[in-house]
Amino acid sequence: MGDHHGELTGLLTDWLPRQRWFAGKGRSGGRLRIHRDAALGGLRLLVVEVAYDRGPADYYQVPLVLRADAPHGHEGFLLGECAGGLVYDGLSDPAGTAALLEFLARAAHHGDLVAERQPAPAPDDGFRVPLADLPAAPVGVEQSNSSIIYGDAYILKVFRRLWPGQNPDLEVTRALATAGSSHIAAPVAWYSGTVQGVPTTFGFLQEFLRSGSEGWRLALASVRDLYAEADLHPDEVGGDFAAESERLGAATAEVHADLARVLPTRPATTDDLRDLVAYLHGRLHAALDGVERLHPYADAVRAAYDELAGTAPNALHPRPFQRLHGDLHLGQVLRVDSGWVLFDFEGEPARPVADRTGLESPLRDVAGMLRSFDYAARSLQLERADEPALAYRAQEWAQRNQNAFLQGYAGAAGRDPRDDAALLRAFELDKAVYEVLYEARHRPGWVQIPLAAVTRLTETTESAAATTPAAPAG
Repeated sequence: MGDHHGELTGLLTDWLPRQRWFAGKGRSGGRLRIHRDAALGGLRLLVVEVAYDRGPADYYQVPLVLRADAPHGHEGFLLGECAGGLVYDGLSDPAGTAALLEFLARAAHHGDLVAERQPAPAPDDGFRVPLADLPAAPVGVEQSNSSIIYGDAYILKVFRRLWPGQNPDLEVTRALATAGSSHIAAPVAWYSGTVQGVPTTFGFLQEFLRSGSEGWRLALASVRDLYAEADLHPDEVGGDFAAESERLGAATAEVHADLARVLPTRPATTDDLRDLVAYLHGRLHAALDGVERLHPYADAVRAAYDELAGTAPNALHPRPFQRLHGDLHLGQVLRVDSGWVLFDFEGEPARPVADRTGLESPLRDVAGMLRSFDYAARSLQLERADEPALAYRAQEWAQRNQNAFLQGYAGAAGRDPRDDAALLRAFELDKAVYEVLYEARHRPGWVQIPLAAVTRLTETTESAAATTPAAPAG
């Protein structure tokens, strides 16, 4: 394929910016070159570098398949034609997905591309299904990565945008497997290459939990049950979700405890809290630049953040800083027969790997889940905007499940997150501010959901300040 790089570069220059996982939209320049081209059986695995007029270059993994013919059903993932044949997205082509699985199954090497297998948990306990000849089904809904399900046994996540370094999803999931956690999908295999001279995770294969139900869908079903009843409270409806929310809180605390046991931790320091406050202010500043509707809340949000400054670290944050999930919400958890499973430990994909692997307060994950309960209740409320009475019911459902989650977390962790109210509120506010910016850019009709949360949380801050006794004079 090397002889066709010029033609492929032209095809990719048109195709790449149209992908949902392309991060360079709005950046000037966008000069593309094929940085690496490796043949893995019927698949050509490309690493594409995109340079810009300002800032660092981006790197993307683009698996391709070249065909002389045009098989039926391939139209949707055709990039175009070059002298070598018709060029298809390799993650949607059976030849490409089979080649990737074979590469992982053999734990093969190809130059700096290396496939590795997770050791079996016991000498006689191999993988349940052999990694060979499994039918592949690409997952249709994608964000920052692409996923392939193999025979209902395994799921391969292919990292499209490549950040130099080991991906946190692989690192954290393997650490939890070492800890014996029951709240993860078992790691199976992965493959890595080199980006900017740094060993970098390209793809990660895990057990596919075919019986799992996504937390977000289960929560929405509970909200629909509530909204279908005109005069019942959440605890009176057959689809009450609070017991599951409590179990999810306990599972989250157990994952945090396992991570603290097998990965580094350290006590929070005054510098940590100072850095955290500066970080929160920086995120607020960026959101204020992008969303004018946030401006009336700016002073109250700043006050909530500043409440953290100058407090003794041990008083404010008795928990050590540690590794986290990093982007926890109801769409990142599955209910299986044995309980709740957390997945996708990648953190916020838009952040560089170095920023996603730092030690942080576990309350950041807690706050993310609290915001997710609020979203579940209020996203369905948007569909029935002509029924203002649902606002109260949405708030009642969200509060019931938030409190149940916190109760479950407290029971497993031995400390209630509500005992650290100022810090938890600051993380919730930060998440809501980020959501306002996201919705304003991508789903303007939803921006009222996080704006309402900013209102409630700043009112809580102001109420707490008003009831706090003044310090004695002198």
